[in-house]
Amino acid sequence: MAEEKHMNSTPNAQRPTLNVELATAAPASNIKNRTANIIWRILDFVLAGIFIYAGALKAIDPVQFASDIDNFKILPWPVSVALGFYLPWLELFFALALVFRFLYRGALSILMVLIVTFTLATIAAKIRGLDITCGCFGHVSQNWSFPSHLATNLAILAALLALGISNRLRKPL
Repeated sequence: MAEEKHMNSTPNAQRPTLNVELATAAPASNIKNRTANIIWRILDFVLAGIFIYAGALKAIDPVQFASDIDNFKILPWPVSVALGFYLPWLELFFALALVFRFLYRGALSILMVLIVTFTLATIAAKIRGLDITCGCFGHVSQNWSFPSHLATNLAILAALLALGISNRLRKPL
């Protein structure tokens, strides 16, 4: 009786719990965390697959990709050629970083910068009236309309942002 009176008068006092109560709550939490981790890993693999596919198509024909970059009429030809040769490998490297969780946050950040840059360049080309193919997915994306291309880029950006936010929430620096 005196113990209950003391607990009622102390604002932060908690009743002692049995180990059985704690043990039953843990498995449900573990299952929930495992499911969330599996979903995030699937998203990692989907995005990595997208960037591996796009990077491989560009790496196979860097001259065509350099020409696609030059069609935006934003950069001089030598810069377009350099980007045509190096950007595909950058995409491939950071896509693999998503899969193997090596330099993960850096990979997410750089892939976000790339997708934002490609999206802004596409919008700028559309505003200037240039009818171009972006070269992102090779001939597959050649017949895409501007809204579908924009929606694809924004969906990829949203997925990258979601991975970045979830990673920060799960693992603090």
